[in-house]
Amino acid sequence: MATIDFDFRNQLIQSDIGKTLTYCYQCATCSSVCPVSQVTNGRYNPRRLILTSLLGLKEKIFGSENSFEIWGCTVCDTCDEVCPQKVELTEIFTILKNISIERGEAPEHYTSQASVIFENGKAIPMQTSIERRRTQLGLPKILAPDIKEIKKLLIETNLEKKIPKKETE
Repeated sequence: MATIDFDFRNQLIQSDIGKTLTYCYQCATCSSVCPVSQVTNGRYNPRRLILTSLLGLKEKIFGSENSFEIWGCTVCDTCDEVCPQKVELTEIFTILKNISIERGEAPEHYTSQASVIFENGKAIPMQTSIERRRTQLGLPKILAPDIKEIKKLLIETNLEKKIPKKETE
């Protein structure tokens, strides 16, 4: 039987965005329009995640066996757009994802992408083939990001402490 974690529930509800969580009356409009829910035959279900959060059932949200419950959301905002109570679902899911990261439970592909951004200043480093194609098409050169400035920002937000360090050989 799941245990209610009142501290977790209060942490969500007392956040600026979490206050909207209490307005949810479980109409399931969010789940009926969610593209991820539709392609996963309900395996991902925003309504269920909101209910689980509202009830404070932390152990049903976090942990490697439950990671798809949070990380299935693509932040397309479709659920936010149709919610009759204007619950900011994707913002609440972002709070849950941040908690997951702080617990060290983020999927490896998210943390590896964050490491790439930290090292290169952008998600996909420039490649000579892309630069060559842009020149052939008469497109302007893409300016390189100021990696020093980006690292400074990411260090200030503690990103470097939240992404796992790569093992050096």
